[in-house]
Amino acid sequence: MNLYNNAFYAVNEKSKQRGEAYEPIVSVTTKKNEDKLLIRVKDNGNGIPQKIIDKIYQPFFTTKPTGQGTGLGLSLSYDIIKVHGGEIKLETKEDKGSEFLIQIPIIA
Repeated sequence: MNLYNNAFYAVNEKSKQRGEAYEPIVSVTTKKNEDKLLIRVKDNGNGIPQKIIDKIYQPFFTTKPTGQGTGLGLSLSYDIIKVHGGEIKLETKEDKGSEFLIQIPIIA
């Protein structure tokens, strides 16, 4: 849910900047790949600046204004994914958007 909320926030912020010329897009896809579940959350928001990528999974780090986010969501998501033997990857380009890829092992 945190990734969805962050994606919606990102496209909403870009929409405020660009106005009607911008069409916000958030997509979520799931796929089973051999012994893993793949989840992709993608948006066409402003992207994540390279200078903060190393910080985004840290507890209490947020780019949102005071009162709009605690900075715990992505940190907790990261920890939950790792505890279940998964991994989370980020692809982002400033002004183009971001895509998070989550891989979680399927345990039979």
